[in-house]
Amino acid sequence: MTDSVATEPLPHEPVVAQVQQWVEQIVVGLNLCPFARPVLNEQSLRYVVSDATDWNDLRRFVLEEMSLLWETPPSEVSTSLLIFSHSLQDFEDYLDFLEMADELLEEAGLEGVFQFASFHPNYRFEGEPPDSRSHFTNRAPYPILHLLREDSITKAVEGPLDTEQIPVRNIERLASLTDEEWSNLFGALAKPTPDSGSSP
Repeated sequence: MTDSVATEPLPHEPVVAQVQQWVEQIVVGLNLCPFARPVLNEQSLRYVVSDATDWNDLRRFVLEEMSLLWETPPSEVSTSLLIFSHSLQDFEDYLDFLEMADELLEEAGLEGVFQFASFHPNYRFEGEPPDSRSHFTNRAPYPILHLLREDSITKAVEGPLDTEQIPVRNIERLASLTDEEWSNLFGALAKPTPDSGSSP
């Protein structure tokens, strides 16, 4: 792994506050995910932070959250954001870990019950120019795995909204922002980052 690890663990409260701000101002504020606002209003979105750096500890962290979501009614916790404050900063490492997390779902017999969505400070879509705003639809203050319930996704797909058009609409929404709006919303996320791989 090529993670750059800080010497002191960050307190979880400011980490969660930063991610909450990202969710409220960007994900919900720009309506990048039309299904996020109800979850936010219902206060059923769980934020959980790991400052671990060892992959075995990170693996355990993911398994524990999968177990918690399995045992908790959706009315209490509908979905979880797993935030990695001190690890997976390299995007290639993050993609490797995402693949391992998907394998954990399969090994636990939870494939088709849960799935992961991915967000990262250096998120890159394969085939897109490095300076494309499209990358920012999946950029976040920290590496994040979004643990989702499959049935909520099925309900969304079967609903009146054309979910296949969401990515296209999101890219158009980001492209329409003025430079001032862009700077105010994205701040540090818009800073140039090294080319550390890309995601299909």
